[in-house]
Amino acid sequence: MNIVECIDIKKTYQQGQIKVHALRSISLNIEKGEFAAVAGPSGSGKTTLLNLVGGLDALDSGSIVVDGNDYNQMSQSQLANLRLHKIGFVFQAYNLIPVLSAAENVEFVMLLQGVTARERQQRAKAILDDVGLEGKYDRRPAELSGGQQQRVAVARAIVSNPSIVLADEPTANLDSKTGNGLLEMMKKMNEEKKVTFIFSTHDKMVMDYARRLILLRDGRLADDRVK
Repeated sequence: MNIVECIDIKKTYQQGQIKVHALRSISLNIEKGEFAAVAGPSGSGKTTLLNLVGGLDALDSGSIVVDGNDYNQMSQSQLANLRLHKIGFVFQAYNLIPVLSAAENVEFVMLLQGVTARERQQRAKAILDDVGLEGKYDRRPAELSGGQQQRVAVARAIVSNPSIVLADEPTANLDSKTGNGLLEMMKKMNEEKKVTFIFSTHDKMVMDYARRLILLRDGRLADDRVK
């Protein structure tokens, strides 16, 4: 079953007088439960593709369907609701709220979803335990290492059982040992909880972990292979 369908998608950006073709007629499907990496050199279109799949940016042409929802048929409020309930995001810079504790950062999405305080607290602590942060519920981001902050970000992304998690260069700011531990944890989540992960990366370690490797070059699909 396809969780993501991209059909002939195109995206350009205007930089001064120059039109940049970020994506040129990309078509691909992602099946439910995949652990896939989108790789390629800087400027190849990796982050643009994830932003489009996540509904954070608008297509020039083509179509994207996520979990049966066609973006071309949706309003901005419907897209926002889809992002809130169906898509988890993990960013290179973590994007944690500095004044909130680890547990409160994880709870934040559930707060927006209207989950009760008691259930939010229970689920936040349970998922932080799952990502190896037991006992660190009250730590603020500044009191956590980079690897621990990224684990909080992953916990926040998956606590609401989204259809997919989009991770943009999740290991870029981590040393190899910490990055390896993070990938092992996400692989375990993928296998045990059947969470679909799509990474953008130029990190060979992430490519090695991925079970499917999608290569972009100059905004085009250069290769797509399942290991």
